[in-house]
Amino acid sequence: MNQKETGFIAQIPNLFTLCNLFLGCLAIIYAVQTGLTLTEDSTGESLVIIPENIYWASICIVLAAVVDFLDGFVARLLKASSDMGKQLDSLADVVSFGVAPGMIIYQFLRLSFAQQPDGLDISTFWLMPAFLLPCAGAYRLARFNIDTTQSEGFKGVPIPAVGIIVASFPLIYWYNNAPWAVHLLGNYWFWYALIAVLSYLMVSTLPMLALKFKQPSLASFLPFIIVLVVAIGASFFLKWFAVSVAFITYVIVSLLFKKNK
Repeated sequence: MNQKETGFIAQIPNLFTLCNLFLGCLAIIYAVQTGLTLTEDSTGESLVIIPENIYWASICIVLAAVVDFLDGFVARLLKASSDMGKQLDSLADVVSFGVAPGMIIYQFLRLSFAQQPDGLDISTFWLMPAFLLPCAGAYRLARFNIDTTQSEGFKGVPIPAVGIIVASFPLIYWYNNAPWAVHLLGNYWFWYALIAVLSYLMVSTLPMLALKFKQPSLASFLPFIIVLVVAIGASFFLKWFAVSVAFITYVIVSLLFKKNK
């Protein structure tokens, strides 16, 4: 390790990265400590729900994403990028945007099965697919670290985007009054499909846009303007479902504006 990587300035971006990791650990705690609660609806029928405090896991993941953006920004601003910082960033990301979202999905799978007859006694085998997400994320990060062709864009959906979309579901579950939304999030087939789609998008080599511009221009900013406009517009009508809409828009726009990377 050279002096450039050990100096005080070089450690400033790493402190942001460690903050990302710290928030990811908190998210896991909030997700794990959130059990299932038995309650009754207005007709007296028994219901199984996830306690509201799971939304703190979502908040920690979103804050981790903000810090993750800042560590790269600070590193470029201070010209303090280093190989150590790159590796540390990946280690933090796999926790905050892989393991923590995986635990959220694990809890929702438990909820989905708990609503079935004898669902509380479901085998852990049926909950294990939740951990395919962090495995796919770790694979993507490892590939990114050794790939020198992703200087202007990404191959595969970046793991922070996946972490954010998963983090939006507890907020949808608690703050969306639409019965169909609650029913959807209580369906284990939805979660299995989501795991498969998100894992594939991460390990794929599909060209994805990144906030990296050699020569900033309207043409280079246009894809992000489209995603931002759609996200803001959707937020007025769909509330937290706007995150999913923005994610889908990001994938579609990336494919439409794809370049040779």
